[in-house]
Order: sequence, then C-alpha cells, then structure tokens
Amino acid sequence: MVDPRTMESVRNIERLKETFLNIQREMGKVVIGQEEIIQQLLVAILTDSNALLESYPGLGKTTMIRTLAQIMELQFSRIQSTPDLMPSDITGTYVIEEDRGKKVFKFQKGPIFANIVLADEINRATPKTQSALLEAMQEKQVTVGNQTFALDRPFFVLATQNPIDQEGTYPLPEAQTDRFLLKILISYPKFEDELEIVNRYTRNIQDPGVRVLLSKESLKLLQQLTRQVPIADDIKKRAVEVVTKTRKMKDLIEYGASPRASIGIILAAKAKALIDGRKFVSAKDIEDMAYPVLRHRLVLSFKAEREGKTSDDVVREVLKST
Repeated sequence: MVDPRTMESVRNIERLKETFLNIQREMGKVVIGQEEIIQQLLVAILTDSNALLESYPGLGKTTMIRTLAQIMELQFSRIQSTPDLMPSDITGTYVIEEDRGKKVFKFQKGPIFANIVLADEINRATPKTQSALLEAMQEKQVTVGNQTFALDRPFFVLATQNPIDQEGTYPLPEAQTDRFLLKILISYPKFEDELEIVNRYTRNIQDPGVRVLLSKESLKLLQQLTRQVPIADDIKKRAVEVVTKTRKMKDLIEYGASPRASIGIILAAKAKALIDGRKFVSAKDIEDMAYPVLRHRLVLSFKAEREGKTSDDVVREVLKST
C-alpha cells in the first residue's frame, strides 16, 4: 500500500505510472480485458467526479467497480434502481428507537453513505428518486428533513444504464447527465478475452485475492496532484475551442455543451497524462477525453439523427473542424 506520508514527496512520475499499472494488473485478476474502460474509471476517480456507464447486460460492470473499490480500500455500495425505489431508500430515513424508556428518532443511513456508489440501471428509477442523487453527486452531502449530512470523502457515483429494452424507463434529464464527467461505453469483449472469461469462470471459482494498493488518504493526495499537472495555454485553448464549436455546428448539434464540459475535458486530460506517466497534457489527451466528456452533453439535430450519426461521430467531426 502507498504510504500517505511518502506521497507528498513523490516527484518521480514513473513511480506513479507504476502504481496505476499495478492497479490495472490487480484488476486483471478479476476483469479480463477492458483496459481502456478501467483507465476511464481511474480518470473519473482522480478528478473526483462521477461517471455514467452504458452497456448491454452481463459485461461485468458491477464486478469491475466492486474490484476497483477493494483495490483502493473504499467502501462500496450498490443501489438497484426500480420504479418503486423511493428517495429515502437511497439517502436513509429516521426510525423510532427506545432509549432509556423513551422513544427517540434516530437517523438510519442509506446506501448513499459509501465511497463508491453503484447506481445500477439508473434510468429505471423515477425522476423523483433520480433527483435524490443530484445533491450527493454535486454537493457531496444529503439533506433529510431539515438536517444535512456530509458524505465521507472520497465519494463517487458510478451509474449504469442499459441502451436496450427502454420500456418502463425514465431517461435522465440533461441537468443530471451533465453532473457526470464521463459517459463510458462498454462494448463486448474481444474473442480471445471472452474465451479467457469462459475458461476462468467455468472452472472451480476461487477468490483471486486482490491486494489493496491505495489508501483513502493516498487517493486524496493523487486527486490534488492531478489538478497540478501542467497544461500549455495553446492546448487549453484547443479544449475550449472544441467545446464552443459544439454550440456553432447547428446542422449537426441542436444544443451544445456548457462550460462545465471545458472544465471536464481539461481535468480528464490531466488525469490521463498522470496515468500515462507524463508531466504534461498533450493534444492527444484532449482528443481522447473529448469523446467520453462530450457524448452525453450533446443534443443532436434532426438531420444528424436522420443520417444515423451517433454522438461520437459528431464529436469526431467537431475535432476535425477545430
């Protein structure tokens, strides 16, 4: 485990790169392939942000996030979203207990009180319940009645949604999707990876015993270090130009991204540079992070949808035109 006291004196970027490589190796004991997805999850965690994961069922999202929590010694909780899920089922509620012969109200914490919260199939919860996550995601606190409770840091909401079987779902409003720094698309594994998955999970299942590689305090220091990664002015302008361009391409984009996207691309690029073991942000970092940062923030025009373009197709055209 990385000692928090030694993290302050870390100046050698290669040591940090080795730490992230070790995390990916530990993840590999449980999750086969998906290296790019794991890297994007690390980007969200290093930037102290939330992420939205979209994939078909059965691709190991819960296993991936739970394993990451174990490696970072973070408390993990899972919320299964359903239409009858109430906000109090997430935040917690007051219960009556007997204390020395008297009945008193005591607050019983809900599953939101963890470090990594997996909101599974978030689009199956009602808008009222979805809004209960907004304060936690943005303010890192929850309000129940007239009392506010701070959440333990670090705190992340990693939500999942299923792109198929939309019957009985409630699409996330723009205000809520904007709270997610990244929208991560998880695709089917490669043939070789799927063969390894079949071989591994059709034998005697044994606990792989992942190691703890980061403490909470170490992670907080890494989050501070992420924001200190230098970025040249011209690369910073490039990121802002990409975002402002989304508001001008009216033939493809009806509504573009907000300044929150500009902040998000730069922060995500800093985190990616740190993970890759570089002391600076490159132009490629900006381009790589533009896709997960922008794909859920754009409302495509009728023309773009009629032509069958996806958000990633439009982002690609935005990058080419700037």
